[in-house]
Amino acid sequence: MRHLLNAADLCLAEALEILDTAEVMAATQSRSVKKLPTLRGKTVVNLFFEDSTRTRLSFEAAAKRLSADVINFSAKGSSLSKGESLKDTALTLQAMGADAVIVRHSASGAAHRLAYAGWIDVPVLNAGDGTHQHPTQALLDAMTMRRHIAGPGRPGGGQAPERGATLEGARVVIVGDILHSRVARSNVDLLHTLGAEVTLVAPPTLLPMGVENWPCRVSFDLDEAIATARPNAVMMLRVQRERMSSAGGGFFPSPEEYHREYGLGTNRLAALPADCQILHPGPMNRGLEISAEAADHARSRIVEQVANGVAVRMAALYLLLASEGTEL
Repeated sequence: MRHLLNAADLCLAEALEILDTAEVMAATQSRSVKKLPTLRGKTVVNLFFEDSTRTRLSFEAAAKRLSADVINFSAKGSSLSKGESLKDTALTLQAMGADAVIVRHSASGAAHRLAYAGWIDVPVLNAGDGTHQHPTQALLDAMTMRRHIAGPGRPGGGQAPERGATLEGARVVIVGDILHSRVARSNVDLLHTLGAEVTLVAPPTLLPMGVENWPCRVSFDLDEAIATARPNAVMMLRVQRERMSSAGGGFFPSPEEYHREYGLGTNRLAALPADCQILHPGPMNRGLEISAEAADHARSRIVEQVANGVAVRMAALYLLLASEGTEL
């Protein structure tokens, strides 16, 4: 694996290698000394053209816990805000001696362009590109599900599964703003690779063209999807109102109606199977796509997803940058 750009690029063996390595990384974080010397002397650059808190801090924490040096490069207040191109920025980072670049960009395909345009010769990790892909988010979601959904090789109860455990036969319902969601695309790709059965639920206005060709089922009715799929996990997606306003709005009549038709509130929470796990990639719009009761429920794994994100990103950096034979 040279880069980590797209969840669909990962074969089953590669996906499981990252997930199994993430479990090893998570185990090291229970030690009194959490820092590992694995990437000492390496320089990792966080190149963020879009605002982010969770993802940037998670990648930064992951790199620092592997003893890498981290340079945070934000578009705001930098030469990027003065019109410098992605190419010139990449050449600058190469000249600075960057060993890996983590990029987040509003344009779909920007990470792929950075990786293969020939401007730099280091691993590129996609931290989210437009409405296209967010592979480490899908990996941390899969890590969370593997720990809680019982099945062959999956003990449930939040414990680390056996090495090589898949999500074969698991049923996952992903609800909400599919149109603008790189998280949904990445999760459909990765969960399909891991053997899960995925159902997407959204109003027709929030489904992208071509979704019928994705490896999943599509429904417009959340109550029907819950009754039919009997999901092991339900993932509520943030309604990305900032992208909707730039496109003129009109994707649903009102927040109240959206919550009534597609929100996870008290009644739908009660209708979920007793072992169904609740996920959300964050940040949440409480009261819109998810109620406070659901967000804070005993089966909510939203905070755990954040912790697992650090472990997954540690695993990705380790697999891309560590020398052969390096011990954890």
